[in-house]
Amino acid sequence: MPWKKEPGRADIACLAWFGVVGVFSLILIPTRAWLLAVAPDILAMITGGRTAVTASGALASVGQMGHWPVVLFVASLLSLKFDWIYWWAGKLWGRGMIEIWAGRSKRAAKTYAVAERWAKKLGPVGFLVAYVPIPLPLMQVVFVLSGATNMSLKRFLIYDYIASTVWLVGFFALGWRLGEPAVAILDVYARYAGYVAIGLLVVIVVTTVFRKKPAAAPAP
Repeated sequence: MPWKKEPGRADIACLAWFGVVGVFSLILIPTRAWLLAVAPDILAMITGGRTAVTASGALASVGQMGHWPVVLFVASLLSLKFDWIYWWAGKLWGRGMIEIWAGRSKRAAKTYAVAERWAKKLGPVGFLVAYVPIPLPLMQVVFVLSGATNMSLKRFLIYDYIASTVWLVGFFALGWRLGEPAVAILDVYARYAGYVAIGLLVVIVVTTVFRKKPAAAPAP
């Protein structure tokens, strides 16, 4: 566990919120595949996801999303919906969550050590860099260390909002620039989105069932 003392209500609540994030992410896998085709604006506003925002930009460029300012504003706000949990974890347990993530393997420990070094060097700029799509868990580490170093929640949310908005505006502009070709791809994907969503749902159910299946008893 990330704490090194008798856990209190705050510790249990924070850990429970990580569970909520996990369940939400699991539910979103098939939902995302479907909404990207039928309602990328709704998906963008629910998740603040880059792909949905890029798709919204492409649709807006051909006049199919006149309410795009609302979409972009809501997406930038709701992209932060779970970030405060990582800040809270840092506030409660310091590096506790990082130690748990890094303790999975030597490779994971090395990866998180690199991310932590970069997060400490970058300071507030780390919020901008954290959104770069690179195979490094920099975002989680930046958020946890913000709480661990006693950054106020207000300051954390301001930094996070600015960084998230800058990146989402960039992805929206990319979609706008791609325009009609991107919309054509979305139209083709829409024909198969339902099947993709069903397939992903089946994979999730099957994986969950096999994980819960008890191991066979050893032979006498």
